[in-house]
Amino acid sequence: MDPRPLLPPSIYTPTSFSGCPHRLDCLKLIASLVEEKNIPEDKIWLSSGICAFLYLYISVHRFKPAMVAITSELPLGSGLGSSASFCVSLAAAFLSLTEVISIADEKNGWLTLNKSNLDIVNKLAFEGEKIMHGKPSGIDNTVSTFGRLIMFKSGELIQIESTIPLRMLITNTKVGRNTKALVSGVSERVFRHPGAMHAVFTAIDFISKELATTIETPATSDISITTRESNIEELMEMNQGLLQCMGVSHESIGTVLRATAKYKLASKLTGAGGGGCVLTLLPTLISSTVVDKVVEELESLGFKCFKAQVGGEGLQICYG
Repeated sequence: MDPRPLLPPSIYTPTSFSGCPHRLDCLKLIASLVEEKNIPEDKIWLSSGICAFLYLYISVHRFKPAMVAITSELPLGSGLGSSASFCVSLAAAFLSLTEVISIADEKNGWLTLNKSNLDIVNKLAFEGEKIMHGKPSGIDNTVSTFGRLIMFKSGELIQIESTIPLRMLITNTKVGRNTKALVSGVSERVFRHPGAMHAVFTAIDFISKELATTIETPATSDISITTRESNIEELMEMNQGLLQCMGVSHESIGTVLRATAKYKLASKLTGAGGGGCVLTLLPTLISSTVVDKVVEELESLGFKCFKAQVGGEGLQICYG
């Protein structure tokens, strides 16, 4: 391999960035190192994570010795984009120790980057995502980098501005799944039933567009907010039904759906499905008592719940 740095600063431009110029040689070297660790097959996520980590580090700092500590509050392999946030965090941390990117602003000790620097981080993180998932869409790392809401279609990513807060109850079924295997299963179903699956994809496209329009439409009163939330609930229910047609649901997901339906709440799987997490919309007017009851019932079934608001901030850096 070339003894010079693998990625000189000139590579780090939004228009020319394409990853390590010795990508295949680098990945072969990394793969051989990871194989020596004899990581069990049921921990393939760990192998791919180590490969992505080493690739991202070598791409920026080559073989300079370093110690890196990684912690995360996100459950792994559950459809919440943990691998993307992992890659974005690594890319940002490694790049922030160079002169390639610069800080744009600071708020309460957290530093933000301008769009051109975020583009650099996002492109490098996407290289890590490709190592972990094969052919990812790029939406997870883009959301992790830029935050907010994003609509994805045919490789195009469009940011959406939400005019009302959307609160979700996230239920982790604790059932692991393999994204590559699930995607492969969908592809096989498309091969067997091309016409029917085309209709399913078309319906999902219409639902996504209607959801984007609903989210961006200003609400002028509590009544209009309630109406919009009812519309979102219907779209979530329809989307879940279509995802089941694609074969990516799971018995554990069905259990969550039935439990939340008793409280007249709409839920759907997130990520690749096959287990992982389920999103449940928490309407603006729902009482905390009802939410507590839902959480109590779900956790009594062995699941783990936590609340989140959709459309938060993107990448921020803190030098501890």
